[in-house]
Amino acid sequence: MSDPQRACFVLHLRPERVEDYLEAHTEVWPEMLDALRETGWRNYSLFLRKDDGMVVGYLETDDFPATSTAMEATDVNTRWQAHMSEYFLPPTGGGANAANPDTIRTELTEYFHLD
Repeated sequence: MSDPQRACFVLHLRPERVEDYLEAHTEVWPEMLDALRETGWRNYSLFLRKDDGMVVGYLETDDFPATSTAMEATDVNTRWQAHMSEYFLPPTGGGANAANPDTIRTELTEYFHLD
């Protein structure tokens, strides 16, 4: 078995919605958690810098693009992202689904790792 791919991304919350966003994550839908596991999201964590609403996501998976595509295709993810979109800042330029976390996350490049 090969080493898992480590993936990391950044999102930006609306500053006035940070507390609401945290509250929304106190009880993540069980079907959402199941879908994450079933589509290959492992060791998944979200971190928050409260002062400016920066969210950093980290996960391990076999293939992040494939895992993301599989997750985005689930019905529960569509419903979850519609619910979560109200908490995020849209990217510059806006757009119809501008605040959908699946479409506005910025992937980070890993440049160092210590086992």
